[in-house]
Amino acid sequence: MNPVLEAIQKRRSVRSYEDKPVPKEILNSIIEAANQAPSAMNSQPWRFVVVEDPAVKKKLLGAAMPHAKKILESVKDSDPERYAQIMKRYNELPDPIYYSAPSVLFVIGSGRYADHSCPLACGNAMLAAYSLGIGSCWVGFGSMVTDEPEVIRALGLGKDEKIYGPIILGYPKVFPDPPPKKAPSVKWI
Repeated sequence: MNPVLEAIQKRRSVRSYEDKPVPKEILNSIIEAANQAPSAMNSQPWRFVVVEDPAVKKKLLGAAMPHAKKILESVKDSDPERYAQIMKRYNELPDPIYYSAPSVLFVIGSGRYADHSCPLACGNAMLAAYSLGIGSCWVGFGSMVTDEPEVIRALGLGKDEKIYGPIILGYPKVFPDPPPKKAPSVKWI
């Protein structure tokens, strides 16, 4: 099978990591792959921040948790079974946002083309991570940290910038089975 198509088919969102740091050269390879993503008008409207410091990760978690719980409250009535499952995980795990991953890669963008381009950099990073034996997961709740001044300073987040990651990275403790996928909806004209 074509190695790119194989990576696309086999990559999974990993939420369980070994307590083992990812070497800088591997992280740099992942970032370089992200940097090679296509971007509108070749704007490359992104920059990258890698967080490995436990104290900073603790601040990130503290900033993200209230937002995650508030959003999850809306699921409580519409899908009580899913809500119970998520809250069980939140109560059992010490870090149910970043899953105690050794590295958190923030893709931060600004400008006119960032909304179209930065997600492509995130996709490249996750595929590169898989190809290098590193688990990854895009964690949307992990971007909800922008009301915490210490986190803003740590990330060097400017007023015109937005977080498009974070992507958690590490050696998988458990590599999940593939979830069922719907057949693509395609219209040929």
